[in-house]
Amino acid sequence: MVPFALAGVAAFAVALLVTWLADAPAHWVEVSLAGLIWGIPGTLTMVVHDRNRKRRRALTHPEFEVTA
Repeated sequence: MVPFALAGVAAFAVALLVTWLADAPAHWVEVSLAGLIWGIPGTLTMVVHDRNRKRRRALTHPEFEVTA
C-alpha cells in the first residue's frame, strides 16, 4: 500500500507545482497543498501498517512463514 500512498503524495505535489506556476485560482492551490499535507501522515501510517502486516499474517495463518 505504500507505493499507492507515495504516488498520491507525488500527484498532489505535481498538482501543487502546476497550479502554482499556472497562476490558478487560490482555491485550487489550497486544495493541492492540503492534499500534500494530509498525504504525508497518511503515507507514514501506511508504512507502519505494512511493517506489521507480516506479523499479523503469521498470527492468523500458521502456514505463512516470515522469511525476512
